[in-house]
Amino acid sequence: MIDVITFWLDWFGVAVFATTGALVASRKQMDIIGFILLGTVTGVGGGTIRDTLLGNLPVFWIKDPRYLVTCVAVSSAAFFLAHIPHSRYALLLRFDAIGLALFAVTGTEIALDANVEPIIAIAMGVITATFGGIFRDILGGESPALLRREIYVTAAFLGATLFVALAQFGLDQSISLVAGFVITLIIRLGALRWNWSLPRYRPRPGQE
Repeated sequence: MIDVITFWLDWFGVAVFATTGALVASRKQMDIIGFILLGTVTGVGGGTIRDTLLGNLPVFWIKDPRYLVTCVAVSSAAFFLAHIPHSRYALLLRFDAIGLALFAVTGTEIALDANVEPIIAIAMGVITATFGGIFRDILGGESPALLRREIYVTAAFLGATLFVALAQFGLDQSISLVAGFVITLIIRLGALRWNWSLPRYRPRPGQE
């Protein structure tokens, strides 16, 4: 059952992240090929890095080309529909938060299925959740998520950690997955709403 849930959530996450890539392309006024490229890189980028590091080769979208078709379809649709939302940037941030939360837990679950240590599974969840967005921002000429002040990577880390911790304590894995998703989404949306951030490094005089 958990494998079925993970599969559909992972697929939905690919579609959501592909949408964010396409929205960035719309902000940059790219052509339809630019939409497809940015949407696809965003949708499958994090999972590609995860599968490569775990040795799950060929990576997931090569094993199942429907992921790639989903990215192309979603990005192409966005080319014709991206003008409808009143604020594409606000929509981008909300979709990105949903994609972050989905991939934080599905990436962790896929890593756990590969029988890695819990700490590695958490790292894979964070990579899955964040690298697609990082690739999107770099290619789209946006400020990378890692450089933004409000909490981003930390939300994915906490959600993945909660998922692993609850699963390790014997809680049903489906419930653990939902809990990890919800906490990631709440933290990220809260950070956007109230500008939550961690203490930042401040330059200070060095010691002689």
